[in-house]
Amino acid sequence: MPSDKSISAAPVFQFTNCWILKNHKLQREDLWVRDGQILNPEKLFFDEKRPADVRLDCKGSIIAPGFIDVQINGGFGVDFSVATDNVAAGISLVSQKVLSHGVTSFCPTLVSSPSPVYHKVLPQICVKNGGPDGAGVLGVHLEGPFISKEKRGAHPEQCLRTFEKEAFQDLLATYGSLEGVCIITLAPELKESSKVIQELTKRGIRVSLGHSMANLSQAEEAVRQGATFITHLFNAMLPFHHRDPGIVGLLTSDQIPPAQQVFYGMISDGIHTNPAALRIAHRAHPKGLVLVTDAIAGMGLAPGRHTLGQQVVEMDGLNSYVAGTKILSGSTARMDTCVRHFKDATGCSVETALEAASLHPAQLLGIEDRKGTLDYDSDADFLLLDDSLHVKATYIAGQQVWRHNAFVL
Repeated sequence: MPSDKSISAAPVFQFTNCWILKNHKLQREDLWVRDGQILNPEKLFFDEKRPADVRLDCKGSIIAPGFIDVQINGGFGVDFSVATDNVAAGISLVSQKVLSHGVTSFCPTLVSSPSPVYHKVLPQICVKNGGPDGAGVLGVHLEGPFISKEKRGAHPEQCLRTFEKEAFQDLLATYGSLEGVCIITLAPELKESSKVIQELTKRGIRVSLGHSMANLSQAEEAVRQGATFITHLFNAMLPFHHRDPGIVGLLTSDQIPPAQQVFYGMISDGIHTNPAALRIAHRAHPKGLVLVTDAIAGMGLAPGRHTLGQQVVEMDGLNSYVAGTKILSGSTARMDTCVRHFKDATGCSVETALEAASLHPAQLLGIEDRKGTLDYDSDADFLLLDDSLHVKATYIAGQQVWRHNAFVL
């Protein structure tokens, strides 16, 4: 029997009449929460002989881990790549708004920008836990500027850079600091990139391959050096070719080190990736698929002109283009929309669709011991959803932070 000092006085919440996503399956059992963490009810009963303080009837809802978006450029009029004196206010607004999308944690993403922008913006973005004020910030995703000119997409050519002889020092000089950075997207065919990938990996930063002309052997070498992610698969890279499949070939490569897994981002918005391509990727490497929104400042707003870093973009319905062109420039899709589209397009199970937005991004970032699952002792960041995967309520650290107006627990 544990000492009284080791027993928390915090109330125990028991969520009943629900299907919880656990061990890759929806299971008919209750979810127990205390002190912001998932609780083992058997341990509670045998160690403390204690029932729940509060029982909540979930009315047959699905309970799934909160969604994690590792590539989001902004939303609701906020562009993370614009240098202002109050970047934190923009982060805070997006953090609050995405709760209704089921997002409980995210990585603010900066596109290729002039060095002074990084120097001003990055010190203002702090890693923080989520709560009533909004989703948690897991770290920054820097997408560029060390990418291919030929595959730059919506990234402005004048901002792109290559590595010089002191490659890692060049990167540090460009960004100013790597404090709070968790992912960097680069093109592995750039000279000296192997050294950079090694150095970033040593620092625990995930290296993602994207906006690249790399062939398969160059991509495999990057993975051997430590790269573990592919930025928005199929977009801004060489198209699949049967004699050299390029970066796409990593999904079925036999040259991946045994202890390493390659993850890949997919923008499942019905625009960036044809459903047939989405099905091909999922069937080739289902455990590596990470749903991302790649959302821009215009997400949540009416069609019109917005920004993506140094570029002006035009929103036309669900499409967004660099102004005056037909170059796609991010997405306006919500994460819950991407989850539903992924399920519909691939015919995958509900569990698979939910894990692509929760477990897989957590595994990519190496935080699956506390995020992305409903395992005992993990953070109680979770969603209540209906059978069609519409979010009814969002919880962070066991506290309800958003609910649909028509839903009362």
